[in-house]
Amino acid sequence: MTKPGAERRLVAASLRPDTIAALVQTALAEDLADGPDVTTAATVPAGARGRADLVSRSAGVVAGLPVAELAFLMVPAGDDVAVVYRAEDGERIVPGQAVLTVTGPVSAILTAERTALNLLCQLSGVATLTRRFADELAGTSAMIRDTRKTMPGMRALQKYAVRCGGGVNHRMSLSDAALIKDNHVAAAGSVAAAFAAVRQAVPGLPVEVECDTLEQVAEAIEAGADLILLDNFTVEEMAAAVRLTAGRAKLEASGRITIGSARAIAQTGVDYLAVGALTHSAPVLDIGLDLLE
Repeated sequence: MTKPGAERRLVAASLRPDTIAALVQTALAEDLADGPDVTTAATVPAGARGRADLVSRSAGVVAGLPVAELAFLMVPAGDDVAVVYRAEDGERIVPGQAVLTVTGPVSAILTAERTALNLLCQLSGVATLTRRFADELAGTSAMIRDTRKTMPGMRALQKYAVRCGGGVNHRMSLSDAALIKDNHVAAAGSVAAAFAAVRQAVPGLPVEVECDTLEQVAEAIEAGADLILLDNFTVEEMAAAVRLTAGRAKLEASGRITIGSARAIAQTGVDYLAVGALTHSAPVLDIGLDLLE
C-alpha cells in the first residue's frame, strides 16, 4: 500500500497511515471506479518513464506533501514511483517553487495527478489561511484555533493543515472533550446544571462552556469551567470577560472573526480565537504538476 518512508512521514505528522491511505483510496476511486485513465492510456507510450514537479503558482504555506505522495504510490504502477521532497509541510513557499518531484511511469504520474493536487491544494489552502491569522496574532499571547466545521472524512487532515499553519486544534470528536453549548444549557436548565451533569458523567474530561453573556461567564466560572467560549461577544465584552475571569479559566473568542478583527480580539487578553473558516472556507492554494521529461 505505502512505502516505509511515506508511512514514517505520516506518523511523524501525527496522522494514521491506514486512515489516510483509506481516504486517498476513496479519492482515487472517484477517478478509477469505471476503469483506467483512458486519456493517459491512449497518449502515453507503454513503459514510458518520466519526471514531474509539483510547482506552486501562488505564495502560501504548503501542507499535505505526504498525502500527495500517497496518491502517486497507490495508483496502478505506483509501486515504481519515487518521490523527492523539495519543501516541508509548514514551509512558506513562493510562486514557481517546486515542492515535490515525482519520477516513474508516466502513466502512474498522470493518473494520480488530480487526486494528489486536490488534496495538496486544499490542505495548503487551510495552512495558508491559518498562517495569515497566526501572523495577525504575533506579539500577543492568543492562539488561532480550528473548530469541528471540517469537510466529512477530512477532519484529521484539515486539522493537521491548521497545525502546519501555526494554529492549534480544538477537539477532534464529540467524545475527547465536552463543549456545553446553548442547546445543552436549555436542555439542562442552566449553565451550572449542564456543567454539573457533564462533570458527573465524564469526570476528568476537559469541559468547555459556551456563554452568550457576561452573566453566564460568571456562572461558568463559579461552576468550575476550565475553558469558556465567548460566543459573538463584542471586543469590549471580551475585555470585560477577561477581567471577570482573572485567569481562573481559559477564554476562547468565537463568532464572525476575520483577518481584520483578529488582532483587536487577541489584544483583549483572550487565550484562543476559534475560526471555523480555517477549514470550511479556505481557498485552495494553486499548485500544479509540470511533466518535465
